[in-house]
Amino acid sequence: MSLAGSRPGGRGPWFPSRNGLLKSGRVVVSLAVTLLGLLLITFLIGRVMPIDPVLAVVGERATNEVYEATRTAMGLDQPIIIQFFTYIGEVVRGDFGTSLLTSRPVIEDIARVFPATLELATVATLLGVAFGIPAGVMAAVHQGRWPDHVVRLLGLFGYSMPIFWLGLVGLLIFYGKLDWVAGPGRLDVFFEDIVPQVTGVILIDSLLAGDLEVFANALSHIILPASVLGYYSLAYISRMTRSFMLEQLAQEYITTARVKGVSEARVIWGHALGNVMVPLITVIALSYANLLEGSVLTEIVFAWPGIGFYITNALLSADMNAVLGGTVMVGIVFVGLNLLSDILYRVFDPRAR
Repeated sequence: MSLAGSRPGGRGPWFPSRNGLLKSGRVVVSLAVTLLGLLLITFLIGRVMPIDPVLAVVGERATNEVYEATRTAMGLDQPIIIQFFTYIGEVVRGDFGTSLLTSRPVIEDIARVFPATLELATVATLLGVAFGIPAGVMAAVHQGRWPDHVVRLLGLFGYSMPIFWLGLVGLLIFYGKLDWVAGPGRLDVFFEDIVPQVTGVILIDSLLAGDLEVFANALSHIILPASVLGYYSLAYISRMTRSFMLEQLAQEYITTARVKGVSEARVIWGHALGNVMVPLITVIALSYANLLEGSVLTEIVFAWPGIGFYITNALLSADMNAVLGGTVMVGIVFVGLNLLSDILYRVFDPRAR
């Protein structure tokens, strides 16, 4: 949304321009259509999967009368279009039904497990940014030489290797053989439930409680799965950084800066990298969203009690309310992060407004 819409007629500088309003309207419409499509897909998935939701509730020994009564109570005797709009209404109210596994509302389960996924994806993204951007810059500056080849080879390896395989190898080496890190899970058993839950993110909650021992244990648990995910993020960010930097280093203003005697470090890290940070924001946001939705295998390998682990267990138990609720929540977060990256892009780059 552009805030530079000052114009005659008494409208101040904080009123959005007409063009900005039109673009914002298109974004809102696009967001609504995307969310509607997401709900439609998850609804259809719930209907086409070879799992009888009624049978999952009443059990195989239920009589026909109980089966039909439960089916009616679940609204499955209604026409499919009525079921869909009922489903939308429930989602809008935050009602995803009750989990068969935990007997709690699905929304409460999601609120309990999502901070774990958020914590893992955030640390992984920070690692990916911290190492991916310098690696991409170094590859661009040394294009065609051995640093460039090393970064590109590491990136290719990161893309090619399955995450679960890297996780298993990491556990075998750093936990099983070297004993450098803690094992699966978020905490050792005797540290669980020691610090009060404020945000659900143990690294933050332990610091808020001033318990450095719990913080160190949580850090020891998260470093390996976050590194595995972060390596995947590093491969993507370094590749995009290299591409953006090569484009900038070929611009005339870079040559002019060098002719004027500006130091090479300032040319690279100040001028060139400064100009690629705007598109890199979008890259980092998309990488973060991908980690949030794609951390399922990592959570399974490391027994990380996040949303991916929750959805997988629900799927294996035919708990469709939990599966659909978790899927919708991940989709909403993905759409939200895409919208956030679009807003940030417009904020930092006036040409995009």
